[in-house]
Amino acid sequence: MTKSPTAVVEASFQHYRSQDRDAAFPLYADDFTFTSPQDDHIDKAAFFERCFPTTDQFKEQQLLHVTPADEELVFAYYEYELVAGGRYRNVEAITVRDGLIQEVQVFFGGKV
Repeated sequence: MTKSPTAVVEASFQHYRSQDRDAAFPLYADDFTFTSPQDDHIDKAAFFERCFPTTDQFKEQQLLHVTPADEELVFAYYEYELVAGGRYRNVEAITVRDGLIQEVQVFFGGKV
């Protein structure tokens, strides 16, 4: 049974925060792309090399809302505090198809 897109997104955040790469990796499609103001359509390998192992920069991260927009698109709104100081909020538009994360688009928010 395939998990709902919302459940897949929530699991991906949980595995990111715990740095459980082995559990997270199968949640992402082979042709996955990740885009943020710092990355432009990087692939799965680059995401897991550059972006996934960054939790040491965060003092805290909390999902505030995980909201389905349609059958595939989920919005994740979260707040985090950096070890270096500052608290911020971001939104991610995450496409989940057939139980796999296909695409993540990150929109950086301002300081809280």
